[in-house]
Amino acid sequence: MDTMKQFSEGTYDAVVIGAGHAGCEAALALARTGQKTVLMTLNADSIGFMPCNPSVGGTAKGHLVREIDALGGEMGLVADRAALQYRMLNAGKGAAVQSLRAQTDKNKYHTEMKRVLEHTANLRIVQGEAADILTEGDHVRGVVTSYGGMFACSAVIVATGVYLGARTVTGEVVAEAGPNGFARSTLLTQALVRLGYSVRRFKTGTPARLDGRTVHTEELSVQPGEEVFPFSFLSGAVPPKEEQTPCYLTYTNAETHRIILDNLDRAPLYNGAISSTGPRYCPSIETKVVRFADKERHQLFLEPEGADTTEVYVQGMSTSLPHDLQKAMYRTVKGLEQCEIVRYAYAIEYDCIDPLDILPTLESKQVKGLYTAGQINGTSGYEEAAAQGLMAGLNASLALRGEPPLVLRRDEAYIGVLIDDLVTKGTDEPYRMMTSRAEHRLFLRQDNADERLTEKGYACGLVTEERYKVFLARKKQREETTALLEERAEQKRADALVQSFGQPPLAAGVTYADLLRRGIPLQDVCETFGILQDVPADVLLSCETEVRYAGYLKRSRGEAQRARDMENHPLPLDIDYAAITGLRLEAREKLARIRPLNLGQAERISGVSPADIAVLMVYLSMKK
Repeated sequence: MDTMKQFSEGTYDAVVIGAGHAGCEAALALARTGQKTVLMTLNADSIGFMPCNPSVGGTAKGHLVREIDALGGEMGLVADRAALQYRMLNAGKGAAVQSLRAQTDKNKYHTEMKRVLEHTANLRIVQGEAADILTEGDHVRGVVTSYGGMFACSAVIVATGVYLGARTVTGEVVAEAGPNGFARSTLLTQALVRLGYSVRRFKTGTPARLDGRTVHTEELSVQPGEEVFPFSFLSGAVPPKEEQTPCYLTYTNAETHRIILDNLDRAPLYNGAISSTGPRYCPSIETKVVRFADKERHQLFLEPEGADTTEVYVQGMSTSLPHDLQKAMYRTVKGLEQCEIVRYAYAIEYDCIDPLDILPTLESKQVKGLYTAGQINGTSGYEEAAAQGLMAGLNASLALRGEPPLVLRRDEAYIGVLIDDLVTKGTDEPYRMMTSRAEHRLFLRQDNADERLTEKGYACGLVTEERYKVFLARKKQREETTALLEERAEQKRADALVQSFGQPPLAAGVTYADLLRRGIPLQDVCETFGILQDVPADVLLSCETEVRYAGYLKRSRGEAQRARDMENHPLPLDIDYAAITGLRLEAREKLARIRPLNLGQAERISGVSPADIAVLMVYLSMKK
């Protein structure tokens, strides 16, 4: 770089480095709110690329996608346009933990996202590698490419995914490359270290892709699609289930496990070739076989990669074993006995930062105007990345416009839980969003994401007038539906309905809401009385949940209010925690490292006890 001739590429408001799921949402959030933006990518053919699973959503991840959509993001819309199949996970459980998941056409998702970006005003796409981030004092001033191009700007979002310092590992073969053979980024890590970030190595992996013509599904369990609601509040109804593409279910067996266990000396995860930290909740097949030695089999899903390809993704069987062992291993599985592998599986290691180095806005604690989003912050998954990208882009835009940032609380969104976990607790392994992480999940449901977030997105300038009108119409529909449910039901039909569920007769004057509180599903109520036939499924789900769990929701809102009260006690960033008498040593170290913004964030730090919080409250009162 020292001898490279530098030249001006122009002056912009912001530069986004990386065009994966985080980078795409960040660039759109900036450009759509009026910021002149550059989206820099190593390869324009990898924009919105899905290097792993050809799906969007899943447990808790479906919540994130609907929240992204409610705030004015793009992932839900593109996922709906590329969807091959929809399913509702945890459908037999409560509404709070039900999660939408869609199998998508991988290539169509990429081309649709690229098309959206290319037709967005204020946005320039550039193929090139970011080599350095320029600063002046403690503020970002630009980005320099490996070819010497200088992009002057006041905000930078680093969203490098798994490409930064990437290397792929398959058996004895190590390649200095990004996912799917794409080029890696090699120059930016040094700049991040120089700018104050702590850098470490994480790992993820992916299964093989098989030639579908050599996969025999005749004797396998079919996993059909379902007629549920789509991701985006702007999308129409999902296709009928008979028009959706099926997936198939199969299992590993004793012979699969024997091949793995007999060859652990050739497994990079066990012979020392890989030393970085992998995801706990998406382990390789080698890890599953070793860790769960008592299990006779492990579940696998065969998922289509797209409508115009024969490639099949083997969900649940990621590996970094050598190619010869992969072929032998896959062929032990029922339905895959004659399979041919199109793309062999691999593990990938990459550089990421310690998220304790960033603020809840995703801005650096050291450099103003510098944001990070996605897997560089230690997360895993497309949805987690997209959520961070949207928030980083939106907060950068708000800062450029001189407006207050948008920081979502834990009781407002799964996005708030995700970011708060990262910046308050940090992570020592690739972080994955789960419903169990959200203590307020009863009112952080998929069905009410727009009710929670669309007004906020509209106030920030990201939600369009079209989207806002749809939100207002749905809000009115919810209010009308809730009002109708409080009306009296025909007594004779109501008695017959409860008796069909084995319940005793009702008192006179029963309402539809009373039937719901009795445990009668709203669908049965609607069919019995011929009501609410044209109301969308997610609106019905929202109203049914609000009625049925009204008492629990009231209690949960009280708990959330207590948490908000704690967050109304700000902590100055320059506190000398070492000088506060009464704080335990561990608490002093953790508080000095994380620098919480308020008492609410402080009490969520691992190692900070209620007694430490009491000491901080006394300290604040003395300061006042």
